[in-house]
Amino acid sequence: MKAIIPVAGAGIRLRPHTYTQPKPLIPVAGKPIIAFLVDQLVDAGVQDFVFIIGYLGEKMRLYLEQSYPDLRKTFVTQTNRLGSAHALYMARDSFADDEELIIVFGDTIIDLEMTRFLQSPTSCLAVKKVKDPRNVGVVEVDETGKALHLVEKPSIPKSNLALVGMYKVREVAAFRRAITSVVERDIQTRQEYQLTDALEAMIREGIPFQTMEVRNWFDCGKKEVLLETNAMMLKRPGAATTNTTGLENTIVIPPVYIGENCSISHSIIGPNVSIGGNTRIYASMIRESIVGNFSNLEEVVLHHSIIGNDSSIQGPRQSLNTGDNTEIDFV
Repeated sequence: MKAIIPVAGAGIRLRPHTYTQPKPLIPVAGKPIIAFLVDQLVDAGVQDFVFIIGYLGEKMRLYLEQSYPDLRKTFVTQTNRLGSAHALYMARDSFADDEELIIVFGDTIIDLEMTRFLQSPTSCLAVKKVKDPRNVGVVEVDETGKALHLVEKPSIPKSNLALVGMYKVREVAAFRRAITSVVERDIQTRQEYQLTDALEAMIREGIPFQTMEVRNWFDCGKKEVLLETNAMMLKRPGAATTNTTGLENTIVIPPVYIGENCSISHSIIGPNVSIGGNTRIYASMIRESIVGNFSNLEEVVLHHSIIGNDSSIQGPRQSLNTGDNTEIDFV
């Protein structure tokens, strides 16, 4: 089985962080988002990968080649970002001879039984119930969970089952025909060529798609979701740093991840904080935050923050002479 992973998006909702690095490389609990996905697939036995790169694609290629040197991988470039079906259309020759595919978008973290998903006897769609399905692709199903109809971002949803961005495709030839038809016949939804429309065409042909509900789904496209994901992943076994010896006059409130070669002193760190490698923190309080590599933080109080790589932040310094019964609030 071959994994196709589109990672060409610009990550507009996570700017300014995505001005300098692709969204799948933003760290969560000490690992880039895409690393969770690749590790999950490798552990399930997937050996062949196609990465569809675009925006800051050389950074993505460099990370994958350095971090996964033994992985069998192909890179395809989507120069113009015209939608998910267009990305797969650009990569269609790379899976022309494969019998089965798994397609996963590289900016999401999905918690499911991967081996069970890959062993589905039919093509399969990973889904999750959501409160507001108007901003996602949705699937209507019958009583057995078989997909009946797919629609991208419906204004009047008939289902609350969201497509979470993971698909198993057994009928590869039919899939290639479907994405080719969407692009070459200029079938657009919301001004893009959508994978949802290609899969809907396959369902209309009578190709069966079963659905499988995932335990958790983190679409890491917004700051709030990214921080929530960081907190969730830190609570997993082995994710947080347990050995905090060597920190000078510092209190650590778990869970916290601290990268290599960090210098932290006279600070309170945690809970739910990830700190990248080679970072210096002095006289600071940090909670519910992500701090990038090679950063320098001095005399700051941070909460619900994302600090990029190579950042330097120094807090305000005050000299105070107060009397009794004084209340000061620096806002």
